[in-house]
Amino acid sequence: MEKVDARGISCPQPVLMAKNAIEKSPEGIDILVDNNTAKNNVSRFLKNQGYKLEYENEGEDILIKARK
Repeated sequence: MEKVDARGISCPQPVLMAKNAIEKSPEGIDILVDNNTAKNNVSRFLKNQGYKLEYENEGEDILIKARK
């Protein structure tokens, strides 16, 4: 399981990080983001790739758990 920390990074970079992570770990990834724009863009990308998503709040940050 790949874990990606995309906090403090502007879009589209978090989406590219998610793309690279699922290439290494196609069964699923966890990606940590710190704003709603990144959450929405990464979520849209992962859903389009066929992943089911769960969200957890970690303080001010959002953990997106993507699983096949």
